[in-house]
Amino acid sequence: MILYAGTVYDSSEQNRLLDELKTRIPQTLAREPLDPECVINAIDRLRQDTLAGKFDELLVNLPKDTVAAYKAQAAVLLSKDMLHLKLKTELGNTAEYETEGAEGFSRIRVRTMPLGVILHIAAGNMDFLPAYSLAEGLLTGNINILKLPSADDGLSLKLIMQLIEYEPKLKDYIYVFDTPSTDIYGMQKMAALSNGISVWGSDVAIDAVRKMAPTGVKLIEWGQKLGFCYVSHLTENAEAEEELRALANHIADTKQLLCSSCQVIYLNSDSDEEQAAFARRFAPLLEEAVGKNKSDEIGVRARDTLVSYTARLKGILGEEEVADNVIRMRGCSVIISDNSRLELSPMMCNVLVKNLPEDRLTQVLTESKNYLQTAGLICPADERERLTDTLLKSGLIRVTRAGNMSAYFPGESHDGDYALMRYVRHVNVEL
Repeated sequence: MILYAGTVYDSSEQNRLLDELKTRIPQTLAREPLDPECVINAIDRLRQDTLAGKFDELLVNLPKDTVAAYKAQAAVLLSKDMLHLKLKTELGNTAEYETEGAEGFSRIRVRTMPLGVILHIAAGNMDFLPAYSLAEGLLTGNINILKLPSADDGLSLKLIMQLIEYEPKLKDYIYVFDTPSTDIYGMQKMAALSNGISVWGSDVAIDAVRKMAPTGVKLIEWGQKLGFCYVSHLTENAEAEEELRALANHIADTKQLLCSSCQVIYLNSDSDEEQAAFARRFAPLLEEAVGKNKSDEIGVRARDTLVSYTARLKGILGEEEVADNVIRMRGCSVIISDNSRLELSPMMCNVLVKNLPEDRLTQVLTESKNYLQTAGLICPADERERLTDTLLKSGLIRVTRAGNMSAYFPGESHDGDYALMRYVRHVNVEL
């Protein structure tokens, strides 16, 4: 299904519509840029109706606790105040200004303008990511072509159609296609229409887009990242126990499916005995958290079980490496690893535990410099500043409390960049 200028078409119409879009885009670009205020008003109306339950039937396939969490986030993050703060934080002052100039040189006028046309290639590991990525393009005044992920179940399209219903002006800035990634010809036609390509996904997905992108098109990459938690002391006090419980809840809640999720728990130690003792200590906390976060919906439970057992079967068949020392609990496991590299865990509440003394922290992390994003940190208060500084120097983008690794913080960057800044250009006019 395709959404083109506010009208829904069958997917078979793709090539014809893309050809027509080549003519339509310059006509839209010739107009006054899209006012961000009309975008903010439409998003805020979507927020209000979401909280009022208008779209509950679209969310029926999601776990009830997930829906509640999404609504709580929408209540704050999609409000007018927060969207205005996002614009101010990420773009700063966008008012046109003139430079002072210098002797022998002309003065210039500087203006912030949309990039033009952005192709959004969204990943399917977050339910609202396609619509959110498109909303960022709209806030910066761009025309947006959205290629839906294969896992999208129609939720994104319905929410985007609702935005257009709230604000009909948006229809000329939104084009949504359900093109499969295997349709290289269709993808190339979309890329050829674009000034920038915003791509979310794995290394394979990003490499494919790099090869497909025309020369000169701006690539805006949001690639795969690996999160971990660093535990500096294996203390037995109540505060440390509380932080470990929070970490276990984080793992159980995210199923380790997000870039910010904890894949590895690093211990500031080189002792195999301390590593094993920690694993035995953490395993029952993780089992308890998994039990509390277990969905009552049979479909969700079946999916989680299949993913977990598929990983285990691959290990038995030799398709994936399996650690010898695994503490298996109900619905989860703690894997004691004999290396220190940062890597993806089996996920679905199966976490790796590794030794990594502080004096080797930067050396090991820089080996994974392209995959660093979030680190949870469990340490005494008097060590937090020093360890945070070490982690940031090693390439980390976010350092949080262990339980908040996947939390959103208003005003934060994404992978070290402000998305809106990447969706605009600064033009200069000689006076």
